[in-house]
Amino acid sequence: MFRKVRLQLLGSYLMVLAGIMVVFAIAIRTTFAYTLHHQVSQRLQNLVKAGSLELEIEDGRLELDQEDLVRDLQSLQWYDPTGQLVGTQGQPASNLPLDPQQLVRLQTHANLKSMTVPVQDLNTGQLIGFVRANESLEAVNQTLQQLDWGLGGGAILAIVLSGIGGTWLTARAMHPIEQSMRQLQQFTADASHELRSPLTAIKTNATVAQKYPEGMRQTDAEKFQAILSAVNQMTALTESLLQLARLDQSSEQHQDPINLLHTLEELSQHYQRQAQSKGITLTTQLAEPTWVLGHEDQLRQVLVNLLENALRYTPTGGAVQVSSTRVGSSILIQVQDTGMGIKAEHREKIFDRFWQADTSRSYQTEGCGLGLAIARRIVQLHKGNIAVESEWTQGSCFSIKLPLYDSSPER
Repeated sequence: MFRKVRLQLLGSYLMVLAGIMVVFAIAIRTTFAYTLHHQVSQRLQNLVKAGSLELEIEDGRLELDQEDLVRDLQSLQWYDPTGQLVGTQGQPASNLPLDPQQLVRLQTHANLKSMTVPVQDLNTGQLIGFVRANESLEAVNQTLQQLDWGLGGGAILAIVLSGIGGTWLTARAMHPIEQSMRQLQQFTADASHELRSPLTAIKTNATVAQKYPEGMRQTDAEKFQAILSAVNQMTALTESLLQLARLDQSSEQHQDPINLLHTLEELSQHYQRQAQSKGITLTTQLAEPTWVLGHEDQLRQVLVNLLENALRYTPTGGAVQVSSTRVGSSILIQVQDTGMGIKAEHREKIFDRFWQADTSRSYQTEGCGLGLAIARRIVQLHKGNIAVESEWTQGSCFSIKLPLYDSSPER
């Protein structure tokens, strides 16, 4: 139980940490990528300004002075006013067509970023052509890829180290809680065990007193009957508490191959008379295989609890069905009734300890609210799960899913 809680806490912690790391990494990469592309745009702007000074008109003709202006992975292209290429410097060059009527100043195409500007005569202001500066984004993409690897590796390393630290911190934080719970479980077991003797003494004396009614008043006899009733309830409670404390303390127990088909058939026959006396139809629909590995008395107790609950809360004329089917490598056992059902807000609480609904499943009963809690703990120890489906006034269906035993022994 404590291990499951620790794993849940650690899982939640790692999920939150992973979310923070992802948001942080995205923010860093976005900012860094924006900075790199902005720097490329700044270099292109400076380059295109320098390139525009190389284009001029002399004697009515377009002249181009190709001074070396570009660096590695940069290029310049000059165009006349009609959009025809008149000169190129550097590599890689852009192959995008130039439309003088629809001029786009900044473009990114095929891993290349380009900036195109018109060039005007300084004296007349006449358009004399266009200049386009290009720079390859290969270095930017390589830098971003290295950043991605660095951020990803750093995030994974941070999560792993945080997971190790979180495991240690969670264990440290849970230690006093686990110790307190173990002390509480031990106290519950010891107190339940110690209560047996005085309860037995009270019950014995009250029973002896009832054997001689001639020496007491009628009101005294009623009081002794009330004492016996209270003692019986207290005895049942202490036995349930003691069993629950023992189940909490045992993580592993000796298990044997069990054919639950025999147990289900036996219990169905045993409760058939009780069902008939209440006018309830009790039917079975059992299928092989039903071999499981477990503790027979404990699993019998779970089935008895579910059957007794179904019969207790099913009115006269109702029906109870017990079924078993194979689901993959598991056996599914269901106890379905047509009783009062369980309200939606109560379904998640019925397996809690000491919980009883005030209207749905508590009247007509003298239980202490531990039966289903004990059943759930037993099923958990058998590596299974127990669940309920129910509609108010429509009945309930309790389901137990247990792993099948691999090889059935000879009977």
